[in-house]
Amino acid sequence: MQRRSVLQALVAAPTAALLPTAFAQTATDRPIRVVVPFAAGNTLDTALRQVAEVMKQTTGQTVLVEAKPGGSGIIAAQYVMQAAPDGATLLLANTSMFTINPHTFAKLPYDPEKHFKPVTNFLGSAMVMAVHASVPANNVAEFVAWTKANPGKVSYASFTAGNSSHFAGVILNQRAGIDMVHVPFNGTPPAVQNLVGGQVQAAFLPLLAVKPHVDSGKVKVLAITSPQRSPLAPTLATFREQGYPELDIYIWASIVAPAGTPDPVIARLNTEFTKALRSTEIRDKWQAMGFEALPSTPDEFTRFAQAESRRWAEAVKISGFKASE
Repeated sequence: MQRRSVLQALVAAPTAALLPTAFAQTATDRPIRVVVPFAAGNTLDTALRQVAEVMKQTTGQTVLVEAKPGGSGIIAAQYVMQAAPDGATLLLANTSMFTINPHTFAKLPYDPEKHFKPVTNFLGSAMVMAVHASVPANNVAEFVAWTKANPGKVSYASFTAGNSSHFAGVILNQRAGIDMVHVPFNGTPPAVQNLVGGQVQAAFLPLLAVKPHVDSGKVKVLAITSPQRSPLAPTLATFREQGYPELDIYIWASIVAPAGTPDPVIARLNTEFTKALRSTEIRDKWQAMGFEALPSTPDEFTRFAQAESRRWAEAVKISGFKASE
């Protein structure tokens, strides 16, 4: 897949520029706060805390994680956008915040390119389509047939409205001619909770988030959104294999700073974050979680995000979705 190649190409050497001596001497004394757009316990939150541990061990740099969920990431984005551009407050921006929201909101209070400076891409992951154990389907075709036999009675969860997990359901509705009802949540944990509890019948979520419940028999997975099967679930067929190539979806997250942050500060942050992302500890932990580390230079991330924005603009246009809905 071309998109996958682009993501792999992002693994490049970090910017080598150094900070002024004064900042370099005090960097480890100044905690870096990274704001995440989901509730604590989300898979991205977990991944960020793991990186924070590595950075603390290798450089002494303290990274604090602060959750500001809700509003399709707008609350977190506005908070960081208005923070002092000194490198002390950063944002963990996901796919929707930078490449989907601009196409779904008529008035978005932030501009991804004008109000933020990229530090590095962070991680990438596929999603799975998971269903409650009571759903009488073991593959996508059986699920589609069951949904058609129960019009208006089948709902699916996403980890927020206007996100890739939301649009995965929109795309499946359109391509399969079904009418699943979308139920958005503020983060992955409540989406999983409601899936396990049977309040929703299906959900599009990271494999890691549902795997314990798959192992316990409370949840089933029907397909994965990656172009190839995952080594974590080698028997799980892809959507492409099951006749839905449009559901090749690779979600990602990046680290960004407020616009106006000096380039030397960005360079230092890039160096520290990409060093952690390249570590054996993160590679091994994330492989077990179904994540891929995507360290990049700021320029590489900018080009990647622009390409992703064009892709999602087309998907949003086809769906007809607007955030006001």
